[in-house]
Amino acid sequence: MIAGANEAIVKLADGRDYRAALVGASQVHDIAVLKIGVGFKRPPPVPIGTSHDLKVGQKVFAIGNPFGLDWTLTTGIVSALDRTLGGNNGPAVEHLIQTDAAINPGNSGGPLLDSAGRLIGINTAIYSPSGASAGIGFAVPVDTLMRVVPELIKNGQYMRPALGIEIDQQLNERLVALSGISGVVILRVQPGSAAETAGLRGATLSNQGITPGDIIVGLNGEGVSSINQLLSLLDERQVGDIVQVEVLRDGKRLEVPVTLQPGS
Repeated sequence: MIAGANEAIVKLADGRDYRAALVGASQVHDIAVLKIGVGFKRPPPVPIGTSHDLKVGQKVFAIGNPFGLDWTLTTGIVSALDRTLGGNNGPAVEHLIQTDAAINPGNSGGPLLDSAGRLIGINTAIYSPSGASAGIGFAVPVDTLMRVVPELIKNGQYMRPALGIEIDQQLNERLVALSGISGVVILRVQPGSAAETAGLRGATLSNQGITPGDIIVGLNGEGVSSINQLLSLLDERQVGDIVQVEVLRDGKRLEVPVTLQPGS
């Protein structure tokens, strides 16, 4: 956790300490990249694995610093995949690995490894009313890391792929409840955006209230029923990709190709 921190110290296995510089961070992925200057005896990198092919029940190992106990190793299995955390007071973190390997305060930022010692995730959070491990821990998948980290190193920030539309969580829930249609209501199409170029339509205001324009109900063949789901599907793409946005317009379904632009 780097939020509110004034400095960070990285301690290597041989006891050397280094003051780290922040390269970049992405709140929506709960990822930060730190840099240290190691003049000699550079530590070997952890072998990189994959997370798209993980299976529930697969054995995993977590390494961290729980309660200040350095180099602690715990073991367990993959309990579930594609979990979501947060979304109430901040952005939701999507596609998390759930594991029953003991993860406690201090494990965050440590690696989650497969049985071959390859990195498959970064430990990020636990679910625990007591604050100690309850056998429900979460890790950011390595496939997400491999997509986000290079951008953080290059640009210092991660630009989410976007359509160029304005949406609102609370208003969307109200409009969906009133219309009975499950999807994402486009409130406004940003001028000069990819959405405007593609011809997507926003809602209109009148004395009678808000009249929905296009309602997004799918993306590249996958159904969309919420804003978090739409953002999650977009986050799997890259700026410049062309996606097929399925919308409900005047009671009819149609697909609109949109070239993704940089978002916030």
